[in-house]
Amino acid sequence: MADPVGDGDPSVSGIVRRLWSSQAGINWRAAALLGLFSSTFSTLVSQFTATRIGRDAVVDWMVVAAIPMRDAALQVEPSWPVILTGILFHQWADFSWALVFFGLFARWTAGLRPWTILLIAPVWALFTSASEWLFLVPLLPFWQPIFPLEQPYWIGFLVHLTSASLYPLFPYLRDTVAGRRPSAHGRFAAVWSGGAILGVFALGTLALLGWQGREIPWTGHDPAYDQDYMRRMMAHHAQGIALAKLGAERAQDSHLRSLARLIAAAQTGENTVFDQWWRSWFGDASQICALAERDSMPGMLDPGQIEALRGLDGPAFDARFVALMTFHHAGAIAMADDAMRQADDLRLRIMAQGIRHEQRGEIALMHGLEGLAAVQMALGDLVLPAGRAAPEQAAGQRPSP
Repeated sequence: MADPVGDGDPSVSGIVRRLWSSQAGINWRAAALLGLFSSTFSTLVSQFTATRIGRDAVVDWMVVAAIPMRDAALQVEPSWPVILTGILFHQWADFSWALVFFGLFARWTAGLRPWTILLIAPVWALFTSASEWLFLVPLLPFWQPIFPLEQPYWIGFLVHLTSASLYPLFPYLRDTVAGRRPSAHGRFAAVWSGGAILGVFALGTLALLGWQGREIPWTGHDPAYDQDYMRRMMAHHAQGIALAKLGAERAQDSHLRSLARLIAAAQTGENTVFDQWWRSWFGDASQICALAERDSMPGMLDPGQIEALRGLDGPAFDARFVALMTFHHAGAIAMADDAMRQADDLRLRIMAQGIRHEQRGEIALMHGLEGLAAVQMALGDLVLPAGRAAPEQAAGQRPSP
């Protein structure tokens, strides 16, 4: 009689059956199943949480898509194929880390109990997120500086921590794959997975309410500064978007056109978040800045400077565009830096730090920074305290008319 697991069968199918049913095979299968769950969970949490902390999820997915797709992913209005590519690439990365932890490192991890895994998970999230942000993406194998220069490190850490929070389910999944029923870890798995499902449902409800203009209420004491900052930054971004769209149309250098599209998309997304927060917190009161208020903002350009840019072509246009956008970004960086210290609502301070990091990174990208130099700058931005905002490239006087 043939052995049901293929013992002694020298054929390829017999070898496959033995591997499939071995302890190593069970570990790899359970790790793959966990990877599917954990990556999907982190995707949903990221999508539902983004606006709550001042991020536009669509733009973030586009930035992730730029890792494999390069400049082709950067669009003023990210398309569904690009968004889907970003999501799938993120899920592939999360899936792969689960395989590494419980498949490749199974000798040390497969026998751990759920609570031990839970204690290790934050350390693993720190290691994996740092590996991607500091090495794998900006250096080898992808050599793509946009990701660390556009997204602060803490975003990736939170995403990886969310994914790793489901790792304690592995012992139950291993028992299930092995056919060991009932599992000694069944009760823990039921409670833990139930909590994860409730958490996703709660975050999804908050996202839906926010989309309807019913965000979690403003939490400060005096709204004057926060309202002023939001109005001013929205007006500042509006000029930046117009300038970026001009660069996306007219720049001779194809990479600079792509960066201009990225800038337009990022600032449009941030204005969308500002608008949603304003409607939720302060109603439909006017957000329009008076002309004198616009002129007082750092980095705001004279209309004549933008019109003069329209009259340029080729390398002259590219050089002038970089100079104007650098100056404009420096103003937004100074405003965001100030908000990091003075904004009353914590969400505004978190968003301001993201804006400061992103716009410093975009200045560096326009000046051709990549490789190890990009990593060093991104790391420096991570620890840069409020009040130290001005990038070296932005130092100097207002560009001449």
